[in-house]
Amino acid sequence: MDTGDRLLTPGEVAALFRVDPKTVTRWAAAGRIGSIRTPGGHRRFRESEVRALLEGEGELEELSDETPPPSNRPRNDGPTTQHPGAVRPSHHSSTNMR
Repeated sequence: MDTGDRLLTPGEVAALFRVDPKTVTRWAAAGRIGSIRTPGGHRRFRESEVRALLEGEGELEELSDETPPPSNRPRNDGPTTQHPGAVRPSHHSSTNMR
């Protein structure tokens, strides 16, 4: 099944989509973009698939009906909520630290 398609690293894909390489890895882990693994376990992405997504010819998989279609690029929305156990530091100190 060798189509002669160039394989891109997560960093190369990230540069094209202007996101962090970890975001590309998360998309692949979620099945939103196809990837293959090298013998060493690293992810690689077919350039033709990446280009199709960039040009709007393909769609990211597993988008729900409520999710608006991507505007030719996947979105990296980042974290939307604070960890439930997180405590914000107080601006007032009850002790005098010296």
